[in-house]
Amino acid sequence: MKTSSNPSAGIALFRGKEIRKVMYGNEWWFSIVDVCAALTESSDAGAYWRKLKQRLGEEGSEVVTNCHGLKLLAPDGKMRETDCANTEGIFRIIQSIPSLKAEPFKRWLAKVGYERVQEVEDPELATKRTRTLYQLKGYGDDWIEKRMRGIVIHEELTDEWKNRGAADRRDYEILTAEISKATFGVTPREYKKLKGLKRENLRDHMDDFELIFNMLGERATTEIHRTEDSKGMPKLQSDAKAGGDIAGGARKKLEKRLGRSVVSNKNFLPPGKGKEKRSVWDE
Repeated sequence: MKTSSNPSAGIALFRGKEIRKVMYGNEWWFSIVDVCAALTESSDAGAYWRKLKQRLGEEGSEVVTNCHGLKLLAPDGKMRETDCANTEGIFRIIQSIPSLKAEPFKRWLAKVGYERVQEVEDPELATKRTRTLYQLKGYGDDWIEKRMRGIVIHEELTDEWKNRGAADRRDYEILTAEISKATFGVTPREYKKLKGLKRENLRDHMDDFELIFNMLGERATTEIHRTEDSKGMPKLQSDAKAGGDIAGGARKKLEKRLGRSVVSNKNFLPPGKGKEKRSVWDE
């Protein structure tokens, strides 16, 4: 079994069951425990997989060898190492699980994998699918435009971090927290607690102003990195605070004029909407 950090992750749904997935090596890798939970009636999917893994290992199957330990968001809100397999590996694992849901799951899995192939060939498809997902959840077009722009800005920033010395997800979390603390006065973890969120995507529950100031802090940070050719975590962290301070200063001026705080404990999604779980990256 190989181990790696989590570069990009999300959640897909199979018949109402959450299947955590992560982008690794330009293909989707799926949580094997979640697959076991979706296909079996076991009350402990983790134990089911441990027994199956042991049996496959004793049989000399390469499935276990080809699994990766990737960090995914656990129910307790923490990133935990989870056994994952790619589409081919999951197909082989399914063959070892007696389930009436096996064939429908295979078709679902093939569709998810094929969509990724399409997105590699035409990146605009990923954007269109994300936009459609938000529409189905009940978000308005104006909000979606801001959210989509925010995704682009965030990806540009993380690309800069990767090229300038941020080594892993932990570094990204530190830098993101610096921007958030300077912009809003709270870290992303504190912000999610304020809004009463657990596994949900924080940015999916921001209103217009929150999204705008978040974008400003990240875009300012990106430009500072490029202008000053920043390298290494200490400098990136300093830049992140500077970019956040710019957004935070603008936020405070607006709050003074409006007489209220922009930072809100409210979730932007309209009541009764968005019961579905997210399937986009929780940045």
